[in-house]
Amino acid sequence: MIRLFLMVLLVSGCSKAEPPAQAESACREQRFEGAGFIVCDPRKGELRLFAAAEGERAIRRFAELPVEPAAVAFAMNAGMFDDDGRPIGLASSGGKPTHAVNLRDGPGNFHLKPNGVFIVTAGGAAMIVPSDRIPVFRVAPKLMTQSGPLLVIDGQLHPKLAHDGSSRYVRNGVGVTADGQALFVISNDAVSLGKFARFFRDSLRTPYALFFDGSVSSLWDPANGRMDAFTELGPIIVAFRPAAESAPGP
Repeated sequence: MIRLFLMVLLVSGCSKAEPPAQAESACREQRFEGAGFIVCDPRKGELRLFAAAEGERAIRRFAELPVEPAAVAFAMNAGMFDDDGRPIGLASSGGKPTHAVNLRDGPGNFHLKPNGVFIVTAGGAAMIVPSDRIPVFRVAPKLMTQSGPLLVIDGQLHPKLAHDGSSRYVRNGVGVTADGQALFVISNDAVSLGKFARFFRDSLRTPYALFFDGSVSSLWDPANGRMDAFTELGPIIVAFRPAAESAPGP
C-alpha cells in the first residue's frame, strides 16, 4: 500500500510539472505564384484600431500598445499616415472619429483611385467599401480605417494595377470574405501589387481587398514570437483572442 501511495504521488507531481500549452497562432503561411504569404484570421475575436487624432501622440510601435500581450492574437499596421504617425484618411475607433475621409487626388498608392475603407460594424461584420461610397450606419461602426488602393473590387482586380509590375515590396492588407470575415495578409517576399491583389482574389477568394502599405508592413504574432520593429508605424489594428474580448485598452 505504501508503495502504491508513493507511485500516485509521483504521477501527480509529474502532471503538475507539465508546462502550459503553447497558444496557437492565428497566422498561417501560404504559397502563391512562387511567393510566400502569411494569412492571419481573427477567428471572431475583437478587432480594435489604434489611430492618433490631432493633438494626440501616435503609437509608433507594437511594444507601445496599451494591451496585455497574452490577450493579443496578432497586430498589423493598418492604413497610411503622415510623418507624425497620424492617419491621412478616415479613421474611427469605438465610434469616435479621429480623422475625416480623404477624397483628394494626389500621388502614391493611397491616391490610386478607387481607394477604400475597411469597416467593422457594430454587429461585428467586416466590410470593405470604396471611399466615396461609405454607407450611412444607424449605429456607429466599431472601427473604420481608410487606405488605398482597393486591390479587389466586387471580385475584380483594380483596373489600374499592372499584372506583375517592377515595384516590389513586402506588402500587407486585408480582405473580406463573402460572409463578412476579415483576413489580414502580409507577404514574406517582396511582391508586386498585382500579385498581392491576385493572392486575395484567387487564393483567399475575397471579393473585396484593401492595400495597407508596402514599405513599413509589419506583423506582431505573439504565439510565434514575432514582433516587427524595424520602422515606426501609424494606425495599428489589434486582433484579440476570442476569449479575451475584455482585454485592456487605452
